[in-house]
Amino acid sequence: MIKSTIYILLLSILPFFSIAQYNYSTSNKKAIKAYEEALNSFNRMDYKLATENMLKAIKADSDFIEAHIVLAEIYIDQGDQKSAILSYKNVININPEFFPELYFPLAQLEMMESEFVSAKSHLEKYLSYNNIKPISRSVASKKLKSCEFAINAIKNPVPFNPENLGDSINTNDDEYWPSLTADEQILLITRLLPKREAPAGMILAKNSKNYQEDFYISVKNDGFWKNAINAGNSLNTEDNEGAQSLYVDGRLMYYTACNRSDGKGRCDIYVSKRTKDGWSEGINIGSPVNTDSWEGQPSISPDGKTLYFVSNREGGNGQEDIWYSNQKVDGSWTKPICLKDNINSVGKEQSPFIHHDNKTLYFASNGKTGMGGFDLYKVSKQKNGTWGKPVNLGYPINTVFDEIGLIVNAKGNKALFSSDRLSGKGKDIFQFELYKEIRPQSVSYLKGIVFDKGNNKRLDANFELIDLDSKEVIMQAESDENTGEFLVCIPSDNDYALNVSKEGYLFYSDNFSLKGTYEITNPFMKDIALSPIKIGEKLILRNVFYETDSYNLDDKSIVELTKLVEFLKKNSTVRIEISGHTDNVGTSDYNMELSKNRAVSVYNYLISEGIKSERLEHMGYGDTQSIESNETISGRASNRRTEIKIISN
Repeated sequence: MIKSTIYILLLSILPFFSIAQYNYSTSNKKAIKAYEEALNSFNRMDYKLATENMLKAIKADSDFIEAHIVLAEIYIDQGDQKSAILSYKNVININPEFFPELYFPLAQLEMMESEFVSAKSHLEKYLSYNNIKPISRSVASKKLKSCEFAINAIKNPVPFNPENLGDSINTNDDEYWPSLTADEQILLITRLLPKREAPAGMILAKNSKNYQEDFYISVKNDGFWKNAINAGNSLNTEDNEGAQSLYVDGRLMYYTACNRSDGKGRCDIYVSKRTKDGWSEGINIGSPVNTDSWEGQPSISPDGKTLYFVSNREGGNGQEDIWYSNQKVDGSWTKPICLKDNINSVGKEQSPFIHHDNKTLYFASNGKTGMGGFDLYKVSKQKNGTWGKPVNLGYPINTVFDEIGLIVNAKGNKALFSSDRLSGKGKDIFQFELYKEIRPQSVSYLKGIVFDKGNNKRLDANFELIDLDSKEVIMQAESDENTGEFLVCIPSDNDYALNVSKEGYLFYSDNFSLKGTYEITNPFMKDIALSPIKIGEKLILRNVFYETDSYNLDDKSIVELTKLVEFLKKNSTVRIEISGHTDNVGTSDYNMELSKNRAVSVYNYLISEGIKSERLEHMGYGDTQSIESNETISGRASNRRTEIKIISN
């Protein structure tokens, strides 16, 4: 942005600085000769000679304004911003009104050097002129707001203490785009590798001719990352692969690949699956996500049903925007939708990351008020499904440089990002602790294996985590078809029902009462045995609740009872017994009556939902069939339950 602005300015002023068309601000022939020689060298991109001659011109006449201006342009071309700033300031010191347009590029250079107070002053001076083009006034006004933001941000820095992940992850090559599983046991990164050795004494330019990107993967062992290894030839090719997003359990990965024979545009989104033999060859996910435009930087939601990505396709708000698409039952994707104006700007949005809570989005933007360049933002989805106002993560997380590609762990307390802040190391992966205000909702997980209760065979099963208040399915997953392994994310501060189902088996239910719990220290580890549908098998309905000391069904029970209705309709030959059970608090007669009435309440609900009465029996057993000791609170809670039992099939 800064260089393009200055080049436009340079093109507008240089014609007037040729002796044939313009009367120079000096009559010193020695200065003019050196100046014109410098211009010729500058046009040939001989920056060394151009600088030497321009300094000779200035030495001959220190008030030669044109020489100071073009010297600044020479410095800019060489990336020497500090020297360019000094040259522009020399112009202002000689004659503040000579060329008012210079205040704008000077301010932009100062912003890039974090000289925000001076930049603010020069932008205000620039905006004080009446003959500014409307588009230039608009851009300068936006820059002025960024200066004001940056000045305040630097006065009020946020906590930020980045730590390098170490030599097992980082090398002298560039590492970036980290991606992490919910249990923080698998880390996948993109590494930029040279295709050939550099000739002696030379450094290879980092372009597609000399470098290419591959995926590297590391696993955690005893709390430490093992050396990252190549993710395999099926996934990595001679072309570039990068900007990846791992699914929560690490078994699926969406990523960006460019210029491929099966591509629809310059860059497309691909998906790969981790199998027992390694990662599969990437598959283009096709239309309507991929188009003849540029698509990349995917982020898959924790339930695997929504894909966020970046595209420059038509219909967006700016140059590059964040879009999302939902996965259909058949595995295809819906027509993508562009996120609203409060997220996407007229500039560029990059690196979306949807957190494991499925409602907090982190992204980068250069089109919003910030520190300059790309800043990182956080935005949260509201209860009505709309997105709130994005929050800038603050200084020094955001700086005058481009901050892109931040992810956050499931717990919500740490972020990973890439930076080149260590001299000589290239880009490395760092982590830092998030301060409270920018944390997402903390998420834990349930992890284990699904198997057949009778023969211990590992099973692939479907998982649903359901919000008991809203009755919405908030997470979905499947266990691995070969190993039976599963990982399901569980957000904090709510009550959830977990349903695990597979055709030919009784479903399994569990309950997570987490309302008021904002951080879960330990994950839930549990192996789940599914019972085949046969006579005598029982199922505890852990999400059937009653009002206190009553047999009236609590509204939260509807989630579980709906699953039971679906099971009975799908398995139409099954007959069940519904049984009520209590703890030993109270008299035996009272407990027996209460348990009978609770069983009847479930029986009546099933009848109301179309299940025929001849398929149902109901019994109350009081406290006669305890499954745990009644001497503890947790034991008594387990004994207060509703069960079903298969009595014929």
